[in-house]
Amino acid sequence: MTATTTSLPLTVAGFPIQSWAFALRIWIAAIVALLASFWLQLSTPSSAMLTVMILAEPTRGQALEKAGYRLIATVIGVAASIAIVGSLSQTRDLLLVAFAAWMGLCIYACALLDGYRAYAAVLSGYTVGLVAIQQIDTPLHVFETAMDRGAAIAVGVLSITIVNDLLSAPDRHPQLGVQLAALHRRVRNYAQAVVSGESTDAVAVAALMREIVALRPDISSLAAETSSGPAKSAAARSAIVELVAELQSVRALAELPAITDPVLRERLAHVFSVDAEKSLPIPVDENAIALAGATSTSLEWALHELLRRDAEVRLYLSALKSGKRPSRSWRAPLYRSQRVAMGSGWRAAACIAVASTLLVLAGWPSASFALSLIIVVVGLGATTPAPQAFTALGFAGTPIAIAMTGILEFFVLNGASDFPLLAIGLAPFLIGAALLATLPNPVVSGLGKVNLIFISAVLAASNPQTYNPQAFLFTSLFLCIASGLLLAAQYLIPPVSDSQRRRWLLASARHELHLLSGRADRRYAPEEATFRDAVRVARIAATGPNDPEYRDSVEEVLAYFDRAAAIRFGGNPIQGRLP
Repeated sequence: MTATTTSLPLTVAGFPIQSWAFALRIWIAAIVALLASFWLQLSTPSSAMLTVMILAEPTRGQALEKAGYRLIATVIGVAASIAIVGSLSQTRDLLLVAFAAWMGLCIYACALLDGYRAYAAVLSGYTVGLVAIQQIDTPLHVFETAMDRGAAIAVGVLSITIVNDLLSAPDRHPQLGVQLAALHRRVRNYAQAVVSGESTDAVAVAALMREIVALRPDISSLAAETSSGPAKSAAARSAIVELVAELQSVRALAELPAITDPVLRERLAHVFSVDAEKSLPIPVDENAIALAGATSTSLEWALHELLRRDAEVRLYLSALKSGKRPSRSWRAPLYRSQRVAMGSGWRAAACIAVASTLLVLAGWPSASFALSLIIVVVGLGATTPAPQAFTALGFAGTPIAIAMTGILEFFVLNGASDFPLLAIGLAPFLIGAALLATLPNPVVSGLGKVNLIFISAVLAASNPQTYNPQAFLFTSLFLCIASGLLLAAQYLIPPVSDSQRRRWLLASARHELHLLSGRADRRYAPEEATFRDAVRVARIAATGPNDPEYRDSVEEVLAYFDRAAAIRFGGNPIQGRLP
């Protein structure tokens, strides 16, 4: 009874204490950013607060890495704003066309990247919307607006960095080590099933591969956490590469005839049934591994390879835990699909062009504000697996954010101009939204994140705080109109279907396998190239699991994956089966 009680996390009002700590850090960082902006007399202090909301990440390394990419992307976006406005300031229609093309190019780059690099790509795009489009009627103020925005972003970045350090924001590597150990355990369970002669499911294997490669963006943030961060990042990155290689070794073993020697089968099953941390170390030198009972050269090679890979994974996990740089470090290359990226970029540019055309034809005086919001939602949605679902979530969350901001501005604050009252009034709204953002439910969590951003944007905190019901009404109206226009445009211009993406990915796998059969791939080591292929398998596994041809596509791409790995690892007599 005591063990069960101690294993439960401490909760307050139904939320874990870690969630409360995260929410309090976000609120304090927002207040610090506003206070610093007011003291520096920045013209847009709300941008500093908005930066904190966008950088609201649960761990210190993630926030630091995202902040770094945000600064870089802001510089690129400001330079693009000045170039576009400077070239086309006299032709508004061409300026909107150029901006739509620029945003499409940034979304294209986003689709070729992952993690915070992808976020930086879209930020470079919608920074032009926040700087140039909002000043479309006063192009001479673009440079001044860009400098003010850059200063506000720097204040926001410094605020959340200092608050995270002073309040001891957690690091990512302990939780990442637990996740990697759990994935290693599942790979060993898969190996145990293969050794025991049990049937395995290709879709389950692809799902496991997808979970492994999905940790790639989180691993890059480890480098910013502590002084030993780069070593931990190298160890974790090498661990996921070796996990994929071990998984491939299990699949290679599964292609061979079953192990007939019951003693060998029982011994191997016992090896993989024991916890990896408690099992005896297995020598990495395959010549030192005794495999009496392996009846063929192929089987002996596959068993040696599997045991060696398993030992390598344990070494990398140990290096991650100790913070020591591994003796050998692997890269984790990302597979990039040019077709999928071009489809995403073209659709984003078309949606922005349609929405901006409708706003221009309407002739509303605040159309630039609505268009800027559309650009931000398109950009942030591009970093999610389902951009249209993100837009729908934003459309649903907009009225909630408007209602919360109205209550805050006209009922809680109600004309107050003192900063302490503003800080106290913001507390329940920001802390509540941050708490929702920590929940596991993706819809509720998404609404929490949307409210963090939209409340900050609609409130537009200033010094002194202004209370204009008419301005609030117009801002709210155009916020809803912008979300609705974007959602309508995305329905009019449908995305590339899951089946089409699968066909493109399968065609690229088939083409690369054909090239690989004719010459050696010298860009990557075999382990690194196998990881890159696993990223492609993961992307196919993420498309339309309910489609009729989904299972056939997964089995086909796994067959290409096995065949390519067999070619790369020289000396492996296993050739794999193609459909």
